[in-house]
Amino acid sequence: MQALILAGGKGTRLRPLTVYTPKPIVPVLNKPFLLYQIEILRRAGIKDITLSLSYQPDKIEHLLGDGSDYGVKLRFVTEPSPMGTGGAYKFAADAIRETTIVFNGDIITDLDISKVIELHKEKKAEATLTLVPVENPAAYGLVETDSDGAILRFREKPKPEDIDALTTNNINAGIYILEPTILDLIPKGENCSFEYNVFPDILTNKKPFYAYVIENNYWRDIGTPASYLEVHRDFLDGKIKGFEIEKSSNADIATAAIVDKTSIVGSDCVIKPNARIINSILGTGVHVEERAVIENSVVWAHTRVSNSTEVRGAVIGRSCYLGKNVSVSNGTVLGDKTSLTDYTKV
Repeated sequence: MQALILAGGKGTRLRPLTVYTPKPIVPVLNKPFLLYQIEILRRAGIKDITLSLSYQPDKIEHLLGDGSDYGVKLRFVTEPSPMGTGGAYKFAADAIRETTIVFNGDIITDLDISKVIELHKEKKAEATLTLVPVENPAAYGLVETDSDGAILRFREKPKPEDIDALTTNNINAGIYILEPTILDLIPKGENCSFEYNVFPDILTNKKPFYAYVIENNYWRDIGTPASYLEVHRDFLDGKIKGFEIEKSSNADIATAAIVDKTSIVGSDCVIKPNARIINSILGTGVHVEERAVIENSVVWAHTRVSNSTEVRGAVIGRSCYLGKNVSVSNGTVLGDKTSLTDYTKV
């Protein structure tokens, strides 16, 4: 059994953070996002992993290498042109033709993948789709199943007048187990979508198609800056289980500075007297000067925060400069190398 991570998107919704950093390797708790997906695959005994790339592939390959540092074997496949999720699967997996676990490259979860594999085998499915319940089904396309977990149909976003009549609030969670027979439904070399082409064809061809519902595990799409920031808060709140959280031992933190117990400070950071770091993550080499406040925020590597500046509820990109007495408010996202002059308010 192998795994395929669809990591070719441009991360448009996550801009400006993804202008210089491909979405698959944006830092989450100071390590590349994809390592969380690789870790849960490795735990399930899946060590043969292919990454389907398109946008800035060299940066991803250079950072992750051959996977030996993470106990897996990584293979990289770069799409010749945008091929959609289904087309990328066909392009990457057709030559191998074995059972494949497919991950969308923008979700984070602590799901035990081995349980999904068990269900897939038990049902003798040709395709198994993970689902997750949501509080607001009006914002998503929904997936209906029968009492045995077989997938019946896919519904577009429901209209407000149809909400009360819904029988499900489950949506596609972006993790699939697919048998090689599914490859035969996908045209070679064409742009093709799982959601709009492949999955409806599986139903049309009456292939065994089942759902695994994620009920007691964490799941989130990190595709927007707000969701990206929320993932960090969820980690710090202990809502995401099973991953080791590394804290630096060589940061230079002044005795009179305040860094609360939940915050994570990267290596080579400097935090000057009377600065306060509250429920936040600082990347490698961040420099925080006197009386600065960083609260409920994520600050990427090598950014400098000057005297008396306040950053609250924001994401600050790599190598930024925030001048003195700057105020960065909730919801602000600054791309790499942004410079704010003294007394700026954003």
